[in-house]
Amino acid sequence: MHFSVFMLALRSVQRNMLRSFLTILGIVIGVSAVITMVTLGNGATQAIETQITSLGTNLLLVNPGQRGPGGGGGGGGGAGVPHFTEADAQAIQSQIGGVAAVAPQGRAAVTVIANGRNWVTNVTGSTNQWFETGNWNIASGRIFSDDEQRAGAAACMIGETVRREIYGGTTGRTGLGELLRVKQFSCTVIGILAAKGQGGMGDQDDTVLVPLHTLQRRVTGSRRVDSLGVSMEDGTDSIPLKAALRQLMRERRKLAEGDDDNFNIFDTQQLAETLSSTMGVLTSLLGAVAAVSLLVGGIGIMNIMLVSVTERTREIGLRLAVGALEREVLLQFLIEAVVLSALGGLIGVLIATAASYGLAGAMNVPYAFDPTINLLSLVFSAFIGVVFGYFPARRAARMDPIEALRHE
Repeated sequence: MHFSVFMLALRSVQRNMLRSFLTILGIVIGVSAVITMVTLGNGATQAIETQITSLGTNLLLVNPGQRGPGGGGGGGGGAGVPHFTEADAQAIQSQIGGVAAVAPQGRAAVTVIANGRNWVTNVTGSTNQWFETGNWNIASGRIFSDDEQRAGAAACMIGETVRREIYGGTTGRTGLGELLRVKQFSCTVIGILAAKGQGGMGDQDDTVLVPLHTLQRRVTGSRRVDSLGVSMEDGTDSIPLKAALRQLMRERRKLAEGDDDNFNIFDTQQLAETLSSTMGVLTSLLGAVAAVSLLVGGIGIMNIMLVSVTERTREIGLRLAVGALEREVLLQFLIEAVVLSALGGLIGVLIATAASYGLAGAMNVPYAFDPTINLLSLVFSAFIGVVFGYFPARRAARMDPIEALRHE
């Protein structure tokens, strides 16, 4: 009986293809909108987490001034704010527990020249601990030797963007082992940094790395250190470590008890968690707004089913007159509503998959397929068919056969 009722409902849907399509259009739009919004939101969250992770693992950035890297204090601090020294980095490494590595860093914007080309980039001076704090790898070549770091040797490493702009047009040349003119001196390229792509503060591969003493003596002419990268050991609680770091820096910078900090500590992990939480809320909000389309689609199904009941009054009366039970008529119209909404949900899933994949590529975020939201949307669309199809189905099942057969 159930199979016969199901086939009867399918034939009814098939007889009115245009009306069926218009009926499910609201469900299609609702399901596709919900899935697309959630998928793109998850992809954007993953992209943000990846970019922040690329800055360094369990990384604290200590900068002069009271503003973080995004507020203008990340490179040099405000006027009159003292910079750091290498001794500060050594003190952090030796006096604070849970610290894996400390990298003093200096920076300057320079023009590099080689291979008949020039390129404006950032030159960073640091130690080999820069690789650990900043989560950097070597694509080819080697890191600085201890002698090169102590003596401030004319050795450098280049990022992928610099390599491409300076040496990329020459077949077979990577720049490894060649001379690169950095401002007023020439250095030997001893390594190529592995590509990291875009980060929170621009193109991370657009950089030249030299020993800290090389930068201080040959580029800036100052022994100042612009920032300190502090990498925490795995499993270390950042809150007490940051408190100890803040206290140590206040002592070293001779700040009185009532003085404000003239430095700031930027926690990349907390930033990642905050941004991820914010993106999660926004994704949920967009999904909820898009879900309103599902309710609109459900109302559309109810309206069309009511029209269908009115049009098929004589058919319903004839079925009841020849012995059909009320529950059979109820089931027939319920199945029609569920088939329509489930079909709309399936089409919506297919459209959302294609749209999400295309938009993720256009937005340069990963395609984050979420089977849960796809399945929930499909099940919810079928549930809408049951909820909004029940009233028209009940109305059809409770018709008086005699009155129904009289209907014109």
